[in-house]
Amino acid sequence: WDSIRQMLLMLIFSKKYCGRGSKCVVNKDTNQPECRCVEDCKSSYMPVCGSDGKFYENHCQLHRASCLQRKKIYIIHSKDCFFKGDTCTMADYSRLKSILLDLQAHRQSPPSSPAKDRVSQKRFLVEDLFKHLDVNSDGHLSSSELAQLMKEEDLEDDLLDCTLEDLLRFDDYNSDGHLTLQELYTAFQVVQLSLPEDQKISVTTITVGLSTVLTCSIRGALRPPIIWKRNGVILNFLDLEDINDFGEDDSLYITKVTTIHMGNYTCHAYGYEELYQTHILQVNVPPVIRVYPETQAQEPGVSASLRCHAEGIPNPRITWLKNGIDIMPKLSKQLMLLANGSELHISSVRYEDTGAYTCIAKNEVGVDEDISSLFIEDSARKTLANILWREEGLSVGNMFYVFSDDGITVLQPNECEIRRHIRPEERIFTSYEEICPKVEGEGTQSCLWASAVNVRDKYIYATQPKLNRVMIIDIQTQKAIQSLDVDPLPTKLHYDKSHDQVWVLSWGDMRKTSPTLQVIPEASAGEEQHVIRTPFEGVDHFFIPPTNLIINHVRFGFIFNKSKSAVHKIDLETVTHIKTINFRNHSCIPQTMAYTHLGGYFFVQCRKNRSMSASPQLIIDSVTDAVIGPNSDVSGTPYISPDGRYLVSADEDSGRIRVQALTVRGEIKLIYDLQTDIHISDLTFQPSFTEGNQYYIYATSHLQTDVLFVELSTGKMNVLKNLKDPITSKDWPWSSYNRIMKDSGLFGQYLITPAKESLFVINGRQNTLRCEVSGIRRGNTVVWVGEV
Repeated sequence: WDSIRQMLLMLIFSKKYCGRGSKCVVNKDTNQPECRCVEDCKSSYMPVCGSDGKFYENHCQLHRASCLQRKKIYIIHSKDCFFKGDTCTMADYSRLKSILLDLQAHRQSPPSSPAKDRVSQKRFLVEDLFKHLDVNSDGHLSSSELAQLMKEEDLEDDLLDCTLEDLLRFDDYNSDGHLTLQELYTAFQVVQLSLPEDQKISVTTITVGLSTVLTCSIRGALRPPIIWKRNGVILNFLDLEDINDFGEDDSLYITKVTTIHMGNYTCHAYGYEELYQTHILQVNVPPVIRVYPETQAQEPGVSASLRCHAEGIPNPRITWLKNGIDIMPKLSKQLMLLANGSELHISSVRYEDTGAYTCIAKNEVGVDEDISSLFIEDSARKTLANILWREEGLSVGNMFYVFSDDGITVLQPNECEIRRHIRPEERIFTSYEEICPKVEGEGTQSCLWASAVNVRDKYIYATQPKLNRVMIIDIQTQKAIQSLDVDPLPTKLHYDKSHDQVWVLSWGDMRKTSPTLQVIPEASAGEEQHVIRTPFEGVDHFFIPPTNLIINHVRFGFIFNKSKSAVHKIDLETVTHIKTINFRNHSCIPQTMAYTHLGGYFFVQCRKNRSMSASPQLIIDSVTDAVIGPNSDVSGTPYISPDGRYLVSADEDSGRIRVQALTVRGEIKLIYDLQTDIHISDLTFQPSFTEGNQYYIYATSHLQTDVLFVELSTGKMNVLKNLKDPITSKDWPWSSYNRIMKDSGLFGQYLITPAKESLFVINGRQNTLRCEVSGIRRGNTVVWVGEV
């Protein structure tokens, strides 16, 4: 029976005619013959034009399309359709792909779990769409499969003038007549990117002053443009003068690298932020050294020290030569190296110790050296070197100048000896006016000072707020040589070493209703000085970063406007406004600032507000001038160590001190958190005498009599007690620092702090009280004159 049945079917089939592009098959359900469109055409490239105006790879493809669309399509033998505009434009094709993704999203039932990000979600949808279109699951999409689905899902009206087969026409990159999943990824701009595991973090070390290139290792076909960030801020569009992202490989080019450039940079392909590479830029700096003293003369039997301070990245190693010969073999109890070689100590000098001692500092990228000369001579034989040494050490150098109610006191701290007292009734050299004129109605003649600065160990500039002038003291003659009239109530001075100019902030009146900022140019010239008015108005405070051995030039400063949530960046050379950096998003009105060249960070203390007991510090990245957020939860007044390696934040209300390290990778790391009972007024750094490249801090209280001492490397605290009551805030309205702490420079070992009626000198080497100098009232303006 089966054989007869088959014969009958064949007889029927022989009379069934199926047109081109279709074939006759038996319907399994009905056992009836029917015509079905061919699923595949042989791969051949003999292009033809159809009467529908479309392009077909061969005759079979045209007839198959005719079958699928159930309309007559015949071959046009001219080639016009190869060149005429297609009905499916790129805009239409883009809409086609959007519709397909939307349809695929609606097909998911139940919906798939939400993807982590937009890119991943799109990739999942494209993968599902490929599975849906790949009817025979062979990993390739053919024209027949696309045409069949077009017909089955009745998409002709939905896709405008495009068809599913346009996927093949536009995105079959290898022209093999099929679409792979990778080609579908490309069609829908789902780019497959890769980053080797061992390249997720890249460390680049460069020497300061050179240029470097950071190359992103993210790879992938049709990779989008690379986006570079520093501290979360996109660099590509900032038009920075020293950082560019040009080049075919989207690398980051940094020209003339400085220490502010150190830190983390990230790169990712546009739209693919979840895959990123971190570049850690380390900047090495050749050593820079200073020796002290350059020349000294000593008598036999006394001790002598030669000191050498070296800075560089990495920390330099110090060695000493005597007359060109290494001293290491000669070290003994009599000849010792202290503080990692930064001090050469001779306990009992002899005539043969006379010589030229060369300090050499080396690190991986350079070397620096300088000579300290030592002469051992009998006191009866005073040579020129001996005389010079004594003149420098015992006359005008290495002194504290203290400005108090009773004039100016010149104090030699080693012997606690007053070397000169410039009284209020003494005269100014040029004008012959009194230094502090007597005020009618007051019984005694007294002075009132607010601020003073040292200008290259040549002159001291000091403000006299009630006299609306700045006094200039000549250090060599220790006399007042000139006074400059300035705007009313001058309260703050700053000497800008980079441009040799003194900045003067005047309040206008005690309520600060009309503050102004003025500049005294060529401050070290010594001739007739003059004052230049700046164009800035409403200035409440200003900040100019300090210099150090490594950073000896500063280009920019900042001014604060009263009650404004912003700082204004200014060019110090041209005295012009550059830009405004806003803190509105952080509800911060700036109060003080500090700066480190390591990573180029500014730390801004915000004023307290009613809703917060303590406002956290904000950080500005000087590379981008962007506010990169709070300094974790650290609050209080920021202080930066002279080498830029430590940030000490002191909260005066709570007594809390937090110490953070600035690493050579531009990172900010908390070292320790100290809780003290000291309500800090002022704080300064003292170089360590036992450990190279380390510091102590000394801090005073605005209420208490104790002075706090902290060893920064360990956090070990000590207190010097009962240094008498500080000047009251009422008697010192010029700043919140009603009890200052003044150090004695890079090589000094003495510090000074005032009380109401006296001064206290502290021996920083021994962490002890050296002496009290009485009879000095309101001596809260102090300048050190000595080695730089």
